[in-house]
Amino acid sequence: MPIDFNDTLVIAISSTALFDLAESHRIYMESGVASYAQYQIDHEDELLKPGAAFGLVKKLLSLNESKKDTPRVEVILLSRNSADTGLRVFNSIENHQLQITRAAFTSGNSPYLYAEAFGAHLFLSTNPKDVLQAINAGIAAATIVSPTQASNDSEIIKFAFDGDAVLFSDEAERIFQQDGLEEFTRSEKQSAQTPLEGGPFKNFLQALHKLQKEYTQDNCPIRTALVTARSAPAHERVIRTLRYWDIRIDEALFLGGMDKTKFLKAFGADVFFDDQEGHIDRAKGHVASGHVPSGVINKS
Repeated sequence: MPIDFNDTLVIAISSTALFDLAESHRIYMESGVASYAQYQIDHEDELLKPGAAFGLVKKLLSLNESKKDTPRVEVILLSRNSADTGLRVFNSIENHQLQITRAAFTSGNSPYLYAEAFGAHLFLSTNPKDVLQAINAGIAAATIVSPTQASNDSEIIKFAFDGDAVLFSDEAERIFQQDGLEEFTRSEKQSAQTPLEGGPFKNFLQALHKLQKEYTQDNCPIRTALVTARSAPAHERVIRTLRYWDIRIDEALFLGGMDKTKFLKAFGADVFFDDQEGHIDRAKGHVASGHVPSGVINKS
């Protein structure tokens, strides 16, 4: 009988997001595919160091320790490596004791199609082209970068999300970009009772919320935060939208345009998702950050 993940949270991750493959990539760029492949084979017993999403993945997989028969989280490796060169990655997975058993090796092709085939709620990669293809296919995806300082070592897994063009559609952001803050505020106040359409990360937040409901609120190992540039009165539509979706958000920070970085640090985020690269560049000093290439800001 075919295996079905059912209520399991499924995360798809590239090998370059899971491990630090900077040296391998340098060899690929300077010397080509053949040299890269030989380097990976020659070093396949050499342990790879953690990459940008390693800490997050390790924390998520720890949720399975109390439910080994029916895991809460499934992590799928999606890699542009061939199966031959990917052996080093699987050796490192085993040595780091990560319970990752499923993978797709595509020998240079974009692996994003397999994110949908595996039923992934989230795809994390360091390849912006793969991420954009996944977003366009309706999958929550982000180009992830490592923090320059040590990340949160709490046992609680903390996700921080921007609002417009991430959790929500970019309908309000388009008004802000075209007509300015005053018109944006007027429009959002007028539309306060009308729920926003979902953005690319709505389904992922919904899956997280479903997982959170397996725990009591006081004993939940996952915590979520909305970190948005909105302020009153534009807050009301957001609150009513989450209520309409019947999705719990643990913390909501309405910053009115203030820099998000120190608030992400105060929250202790393990990862932060935002559609604006400027916000990601500032946040990555303290937290693993994922750029979501969605919405009007990212239209070329």
